[in-house]
Amino acid sequence: MVRKFISYYRNHMTVFVLDLASAFGMSVIDLLYPIATRAVLNNYIPNDNINFVIQFGNSIVPNDGLRMILYIGLGLFIIYLFRARLSFYVTYNGHIMGTFIQRDMRKDLFRKYEQLDDEFYDDFQTGVLMSYVPEDLFISGILFIGSFIFLSTINFILTIMLFLFVLLIVIFTWWRRKKLLETQRKVRKLHGELNSKIENSLSGIRLTKAYNNEDFEVDRFQDVNEMYANSSKEAYKEMAIFHVGNEFLMLILNLLVLVLGGYFVYRGKIDYVDLFTYFLYINFLTRPINRLISMMQQIQQGTAGFERFYQIMGIEPKIKSKDGAIQLDNPVGNIKFDNVNFSYNKGELRVLRNFNLDIKPGEKIGLIGETGVGKSTISKLIPRFYDVDSGSISIDGVNIKDYDVYSLRRAIGHVQQDVFIFYGTLRDNILYGNPEASDEEVIEAAKRANIHKYIKNLPDGYMTYTGEKGVKLSGGQKQRIAIARLFLKKPKIVVLDEATSALDNVTERLIQSAFDDLVKEKTAIVIAHRLSTIQNSDRIIVLGKDGIVEMGNHKELVAKKGVYFNLLNE
Repeated sequence: MVRKFISYYRNHMTVFVLDLASAFGMSVIDLLYPIATRAVLNNYIPNDNINFVIQFGNSIVPNDGLRMILYIGLGLFIIYLFRARLSFYVTYNGHIMGTFIQRDMRKDLFRKYEQLDDEFYDDFQTGVLMSYVPEDLFISGILFIGSFIFLSTINFILTIMLFLFVLLIVIFTWWRRKKLLETQRKVRKLHGELNSKIENSLSGIRLTKAYNNEDFEVDRFQDVNEMYANSSKEAYKEMAIFHVGNEFLMLILNLLVLVLGGYFVYRGKIDYVDLFTYFLYINFLTRPINRLISMMQQIQQGTAGFERFYQIMGIEPKIKSKDGAIQLDNPVGNIKFDNVNFSYNKGELRVLRNFNLDIKPGEKIGLIGETGVGKSTISKLIPRFYDVDSGSISIDGVNIKDYDVYSLRRAIGHVQQDVFIFYGTLRDNILYGNPEASDEEVIEAAKRANIHKYIKNLPDGYMTYTGEKGVKLSGGQKQRIAIARLFLKKPKIVVLDEATSALDNVTERLIQSAFDDLVKEKTAIVIAHRLSTIQNSDRIIVLGKDGIVEMGNHKELVAKKGVYFNLLNE
């Protein structure tokens, strides 16, 4: 997982290296102040060192301690100006780099979501990524090592004792982070469920109002809301233990410097200047540790988020193009189901059992039957939204699994009963059938779908916004938008799953001739409850729970006076 995260730095390696170099420079500069302070206190403040000499080249210039203090102060001021520039680079470019890395991760995650199978979304809940600041870890490490080296030159025993306690703080931090991480994972999971519940309830707000189920929805929401609050309570408890524990240990560290340092001064092992230097360095040590502690929650949240990201990125779609896949560019349109068995959940009740059907090129097939016999399933198996459990489906004599999945779906125009309308303009939604189409082609497609007149009379015409999920459109208007997409796509094979169910009889008749023109010399599969939609099909397939019950054209099936005849006369 760490390797995957680091890989996102490769595209920003220049900025990353400069960021770490700047952080390193800041750390070195921070180490200079205690060194300069110790030099001033030891060499230039005492009265007996007030006069001394400086050698410039071959000449010796008399000077005094006060002037040297001013020189050191001026030098540190110039160095701090340089440090400010480094700090600006780390603060600005480091965070910009983090933003771009998040951008790259979101792009990859969204692409992965687009590639995952329908089976994944059957159980998927829509529910954030993360932030990570590596230079803080780097700066802290440099300060820790640099402080240890310098203080060891003053008194090694005292330095070892203090730094062992610092390591104790680090061990405590690492020990408590595991518990903190577990609670953050739980909070993130429930946060996703909470968002999904809100989105789901608001999407169905009209249904809720229609059934007067507002209180019921509030109660269902409150269950998840309560679980989220309790998990947050647990997480904050762990956070409090984490922060209070570290805060207490930091205070003890300063107490140790005072007590142990005072003891070493008393025994003559160090002087008061060295003790003051220890206090300065301990301050430099505790500052990055405090920064790491304060950002630990962010790191833990980021780790939990990245784990989820890593899990999603590790999912391989079951339905994908195999190596050497064939491009389906100009299909003739012969579709054959050969002993197809299928169930949505493996091992459960099969929707299709040993199903066989041979559709000839250019043939228009009508599918009817009661709910649950597999009509919509057939429409989803042809473009490989799902794969069959056994048996095979072929187009033009080639198993659809041997085709490139994108070229397969490009060749098929599929309109589902539950039409999805994106938030955006009417033009954008029609254009989804072919994003490269011109405005003239969009208008022509709308005309053929009998939706142009309605759009033209709107104040903003084709630039009218549809609302969330097309809430401003009627069911019939949504279906006509979907049919306009189909006209714009101009597929070789057409599959309509209850595509005209929301159309009134007059509108259906208006677009029927245009639809007949669209499917001319193309293979078409039309699924319908309304028999008028399929009466002019070349063949009508009547499906039952055990497969095909009847087959023939309208006249043949009427003459049989069987299932189709009874449906026609209901």
